[in-house]
Amino acid sequence: MLTTHPFDDDKLREECGIFGIYGGETAAAVVALGLHALQHRGQEAAGISAWDGNGFHTHRAMGHVAGNFDRDDIIRGLPGRVAIGHVRYATTGDTALRNVQPLFAELASGGFAVAHNGNISNAMKLRRDLVRRGSIFQSTSDTEVIIHLVATSTYRTLLDRFIDALKQVEGAYSLVCLTPEGMIACRDPLGIRPLVMGRLGDATIFASETVALDIVGATFIRSVEPGEIVIVSDKGIRSHRPFAPISPRPCIFEHVYFSRPDSIVDGTSVYSVRKRIGAELARENPIDADYVVPVPDSGTPAAIGYAQESGIPFELGIIRSHYVGRTFIQPGDGIRHLGVKLKHNANRSLIDGKRLVLIDDSIVRGTTSLKIVQMLRDAGAKEVHMRIASPPTRHSCFYGVDTPERAKLLAAQMSVAEMADYIKVDSLSFLSIDGLYRALGEEARDEGKPQYCDACFTGDYPTHLTDQEDVAPADQLSLLGERAA
Repeated sequence: MLTTHPFDDDKLREECGIFGIYGGETAAAVVALGLHALQHRGQEAAGISAWDGNGFHTHRAMGHVAGNFDRDDIIRGLPGRVAIGHVRYATTGDTALRNVQPLFAELASGGFAVAHNGNISNAMKLRRDLVRRGSIFQSTSDTEVIIHLVATSTYRTLLDRFIDALKQVEGAYSLVCLTPEGMIACRDPLGIRPLVMGRLGDATIFASETVALDIVGATFIRSVEPGEIVIVSDKGIRSHRPFAPISPRPCIFEHVYFSRPDSIVDGTSVYSVRKRIGAELARENPIDADYVVPVPDSGTPAAIGYAQESGIPFELGIIRSHYVGRTFIQPGDGIRHLGVKLKHNANRSLIDGKRLVLIDDSIVRGTTSLKIVQMLRDAGAKEVHMRIASPPTRHSCFYGVDTPERAKLLAAQMSVAEMADYIKVDSLSFLSIDGLYRALGEEARDEGKPQYCDACFTGDYPTHLTDQEDVAPADQLSLLGERAA
């Protein structure tokens, strides 16, 4: 059985979501609820590790949180008032139980469990060096590199060994770690991946998104700052900033697609930003039409903004089925082309003979866009004008997002006019990069010091890409294929 829907392979996907709680009754049950709220960030696997004061307990499984952590015997097997959890969508390492997080190891200082959102861009180089020095890896996940770096560090305290490890890695990471001494949460110096902090009674919570705090009834305290390490123990909460100050560059695609619309990212409502994106799109790319139609659900907030700004009525011209599960029997080639209708179907009585503005958040491979446009044509749409609520995705991501290699990114291979011809629309326009920044409250993108990581649009990567620079061009495609596996 597949763990992702075979017809839903034309979106960028986050690698994972993380959640941790220190000092809560039935901590594992709270983590399971928090992971439910973060399920959109990873559907391949889920895991929880708990500490009961005497030992660690871990349960990891392929598939969704529901079905794996909704049984009393599973939760009872994860006792304690401290726990961390993880939902996964693989970008590095194969899809196998050995790569499901949290990863756990017995170090000289005691047990160490870690859940990681992001991607270490020099993990392969570090792994080679560690193996030469005698480290034995149990997984193919880049996260395990962090464990080995902590284990082999010569510093005295666990915190110093942890900092020593982080200073050797490049790329993006938000981490929650469980040790006998307490819980550690941290974010990379650029703050590429998100991490927030909340409170539930006397308990402290960390999560990838604020929506996870909402679901468990916790109060949002603040975001973990880029480059900050927060330690929670029975002695209280301590904050460390061991890295040299650097201008943060959080991932801009969190606002475009990854985060749930009901989350708050960097103090801003994701839903409000997506509506403003739609309004900017309408100002930059107006068109005369009868209806504004979103590709549900990803294009809905931007379509509302487009409709409000343009004055063109918003209508549900495409109806989404919410009963198409993430696990689905592998279809044969004979029915695969019908798969888009399992998830989306045209509202024929509404759109027949109408001119439509079709709104979606992005175009990756273009295969889904092509099928949806054809579906609207078959339902009688007179014109289909596609508007994309982000700039063209022309570059791969190496920071924890499952992006195809550039050869499979439509915008990297074609001009906008060629893309329009390929997906058979009457017109196609994308939001400008400055328009996206304006929707986020900036005047424009600062070319000298960009405010966000926008490498998927601009190719301006904020860190070294050591593993990519170290491989020959022929090997690079193989590496990228493994990352997307």
